Amino acid sequence: MKQFLNFINGEFVATGKTFENRAPVDNRILGLVHEAGQAEVNAAVAGARAALKGDWGRMSVVKRVDMLYAVADEINRRFDDFLQAEIADTGKPLSLASHIDIPRGAANFKVFADIIKNVPTESFQMTTPDGGTAVSYAVRSPLGVVAVVCPWNLPLLLMTWKVGPALACGNTVIVKPSEETPATATLLGEVMNAVGVPPGVYNVLHGFGPSSAGEFLTKHPGVNGITFTGETRTGEAIMAAAAKGVRPVSFELGGKNAGIVFADCDFDKAVAGITRSAFENCGQVCLGTERVYVQRPIFDQFVAALKEKAEALKVGPSEQPGVGLGPLISAEHKQKVLCYYAKAVAEGATVVTGGGVPDMPGALAEGHWVQPTIWTGLPETASVVREEVFGPCCHIAPFDTEEEAIALANATDYGLATTVWTQNLGTAHRMAAAVEVGLCWINSWFLRDLRTAFGGAKASGIGREGGVHSLEFYTELRNVMVKL
Repeated sequence: MKQFLNFINGEFVATGKTFENRAPVDNRILGLVHEAGQAEVNAAVAGARAALKGDWGRMSVVKRVDMLYAVADEINRRFDDFLQAEIADTGKPLSLASHIDIPRGAANFKVFADIIKNVPTESFQMTTPDGGTAVSYAVRSPLGVVAVVCPWNLPLLLMTWKVGPALACGNTVIVKPSEETPATATLLGEVMNAVGVPPGVYNVLHGFGPSSAGEFLTKHPGVNGITFTGETRTGEAIMAAAAKGVRPVSFELGGKNAGIVFADCDFDKAVAGITRSAFENCGQVCLGTERVYVQRPIFDQFVAALKEKAEALKVGPSEQPGVGLGPLISAEHKQKVLCYYAKAVAEGATVVTGGGVPDMPGALAEGHWVQPTIWTGLPETASVVREEVFGPCCHIAPFDTEEEAIALANATDYGLATTVWTQNLGTAHRMAAAVEVGLCWINSWFLRDLRTAFGGAKASGIGREGGVHSLEFYTELRNVMVKL
């Protein structure tokens, strides 16, 4: 049986305590995951701190950039290995993982290597009170040991989105992947060794959150900063842990994202865009659209068109041609989503389509499948309108005016993303300025330039990563003043 080991100081380490990793597609056991305890966390932190003082800490930026390029190239060389690992862990369609997860996972290393190689720092010349001259300039130094706590929905992509800039800036990292998706973080340890990344620079600790690897890592005084993607409640717990020692955090947390469709939109493109934003990756995308607001003149037409698109999605295992919807990540998450499906009906929703579990043949019946689901008719106070479901579902409601659309979009504790569909340039710019989110897409969704700022507002996160914005978290900026 496959073993998912911890990766500490350049070596794969087994522990006596293990737990099962199961395939979401049919609930079969993929392997045993070795859970890290306090001793493993201590060893990883010690190795990471030693690496900061060793060859890695003394390495030039040029050599570090070359090494990160080599990491990306090795991921691409082992593309099929990473692809199969990601699919086995998540059950997502082959087309999605092969076009987004693995290519972006590799690209994150090259993008941030290029940024650190080319980004300038500021300098100023001034006249001193005695009539002389002084020059001040900035120096960037690594933050130190960075804990990277990762989610299960885009395991490789979101992990390397943090590991890439952290290593580019000269930090060392300790990755705590989700217990649901241990494979690609472990596989990346093999890549690090293959290209000669010094021991202790990249570490992986498996386990759970409370009273396990996650809690031990985030509370460890030898960790200098914590970056996390996941639900808001977990972020609050990590933030409380980080307060001890006043350590910085960077969070991308939950969302209840709105899609706003104006009557003047390109109708077919808007339907296709909302179909993708509501149902891609079985709705397990933090940037996904769970609230859809459609201007009243096209409301009925839009609901009918989205229903047709949802019902055309093929549900099945990743290797089947044409699959557009895989399983949810786990039995526990399936139960959560189905509970919301039941709540929607109990609170008076009209079920446009879905709302249950599809019939699956043979062993697939043991998998974590749910139907893509659309509701109408609920008030804004309803559970599935207020709370993040993180499944393939959305509620559609009509609006009349631009001002109403803004009020509806902003009436949430979250503020991660929105997508706006209109052919009126003025409307687009006004909406982008008024909606309280970190990311606003106009006539698109999930379109990313990795040089731009990424993060959420309100309860959806703290800080921004991406491009030079990542440097603000992963480095300490020191001012040097020289009196001439």
